[in-house]
Amino acid sequence: MSIEGEEKLQQTSGITQNKRPEARNRIGLMEKLRYIKNNYWLYLFVLPAVVLTIIFKYLPMYGVLIAFKDYSFRKGILGSDWVGFHHFERFFNAPNFEQLLFNTLQLNIYGLLLGFPVPIILALMLNQVRKAAMKKNIQLFLYAPNFISVVVVVGMLFVLFSPTGPVNKLVVAFGGMPLSFMSEPEYFRPMYILSGIWQGAGWASIIYVAALANVDPELHNAATLDGASLLQRIRHIDLPTIRPVIAIMIILAAGGIMAGGGDKAILMWNEMNMEKSDVISTYVYRIGFQQANYSFSAAVELFNTVINLIMLFTVNFIVKRVNDGDGIV
Repeated sequence: MSIEGEEKLQQTSGITQNKRPEARNRIGLMEKLRYIKNNYWLYLFVLPAVVLTIIFKYLPMYGVLIAFKDYSFRKGILGSDWVGFHHFERFFNAPNFEQLLFNTLQLNIYGLLLGFPVPIILALMLNQVRKAAMKKNIQLFLYAPNFISVVVVVGMLFVLFSPTGPVNKLVVAFGGMPLSFMSEPEYFRPMYILSGIWQGAGWASIIYVAALANVDPELHNAATLDGASLLQRIRHIDLPTIRPVIAIMIILAAGGIMAGGGDKAILMWNEMNMEKSDVISTYVYRIGFQQANYSFSAAVELFNTVINLIMLFTVNFIVKRVNDGDGIV
């Protein structure tokens, strides 16, 4: 073959190779459009949720501009003066910044470490109940606290742990002195975390109970015949089954590590336990609603959200790396 023929052949093959990705993309797009056309009713079901998410989650995001402006009702969000990172610097230089950050992290990390395993344990215990009627009654008993309002739960705490409440009467009956549970700072975190576990653990166990329903009973029967104990069957059969669910729940919980403490902390907060109960959520409430400093409170809350986002991606990365190895369990 001549040199000119070889050059023409190389040019032709190069053009063909350049067209192949475009052809593949075109075919992939046509397949996607065909799939959407054949399953359009699925997208119609999703459409209302997408519309509501856009309206109530994405459109209000323009309000984040308040954090970078000296907001004025008269001028509006777009007309207010731009101040950049002034409010963030003011928050970082605040004398109580470290206390707020430390209290928020402690409250939520302790709550995650103590509260996260409880729904898993409850689900594993419920999975061992063989009588359907008894299992339903136990589940109803465990799920009920979730439907109690946070305001009512805090009200119950004030009644039970007041100086003349049932708990202090027991303390006095055993020879002790009445304790100020709701005003002493050292009691704030235990009461907050334990009451949260009581209220939400049963409801949070639903997803694990549903995941355990996928376990093949034949696996347990075979393991029992081989002499495996109950704990061995839970470790080698039940936990590996719900491992993906545990990973997802860890990621979601980590994404809200700084968001906890909102309504309940505000309801339990007072001047006497402020040393431990003053978290970022209560600080935003005081600055934003009581002092009407909307720009500064928006900057503090935006900082809180950014930390949550960083935690979400960090934990997601760690969980992926762990799952590529030996797994979580």
